Amino acid sequence: MSELPRVQHRHLEVDGVDVFYRESVPARADAPVLLLLHGFPTASHQFRRLIDALGDRYRLIAPDYPGFGNTVAPADFEYSFDRLADITEGFVRQLGLTRFAMYIFDFGAPVGLRLATRNPEWISGLIVQNGNAYEAGLSEAAQGFVALRPDHEGDEDVIRGLLTLEGTRSQYEGGVPDPSLLNPDAWTLDQHYLDLPGRKEAQLALAYDYKSNVARYPEWQAWLRKYTPPTLIAWGANDFFFPAPGAHAYLADVPDAELHLFDTGHFALETHVAEIAPLIADFLDRLPG
Repeated sequence: MSELPRVQHRHLEVDGVDVFYRESVPARADAPVLLLLHGFPTASHQFRRLIDALGDRYRLIAPDYPGFGNTVAPADFEYSFDRLADITEGFVRQLGLTRFAMYIFDFGAPVGLRLATRNPEWISGLIVQNGNAYEAGLSEAAQGFVALRPDHEGDEDVIRGLLTLEGTRSQYEGGVPDPSLLNPDAWTLDQHYLDLPGRKEAQLALAYDYKSNVARYPEWQAWLRKYTPPTLIAWGANDFFFPAPGAHAYLADVPDAELHLFDTGHFALETHVAEIAPLIADFLDRLPG
């Protein structure tokens, strides 16, 4: 059995944002780099078990976006997916990363794919876990979420309902055949961060901006077709927001992608890290240097 890796917990200032991140220290200084981009409503702690599983072999780096986790943004920060990508791009540049694989999950897909289209030379490979880039992958619930508008009566209440403990927990439990495999610490910690001052307002702004991601789907699909990056897809098939057709849709643009579906929900790592981690290790070991 591999020893647990050393994991450093650091802060880096990027354009006035105090970015918190976790970084494993692998045994080899030249180990492959994997940038872990988290989803909603969580933060870099969602990758804790994956980092423990693989951090001794690979340099795993997981930042918190503005409005999430331990990252602290100025009071006047304007929350949009473009700005999340701006900060993440600045973070990557400050770390001096020039070639790495990306793990894109949920919100991490629109953040990561913005990085990829801006800097295609950075990306050695993609690991996609319930990170949607196709209209085929939008469930009816997701389509309703995309349609929310700040000037529509009742829409804010819908979003705020997702930001409660009940709403957060449901995102973990939905589609999971055996909820006893879920650690309640995950949604409890998520809710702690969501309840910090200003966080719900940040999430409202991002919810209303989600339509900007759907508008960019054709751009991201064109990027995938042009560069055909090595791609591993590990997807919770029972995801209520991003169902399995969203995983299969990638194959139209990256036909050599490796696809694995798991009988679980949105947060597949919470129930299937033992199955997904070896797939990631094998994938990273096969990437060209």
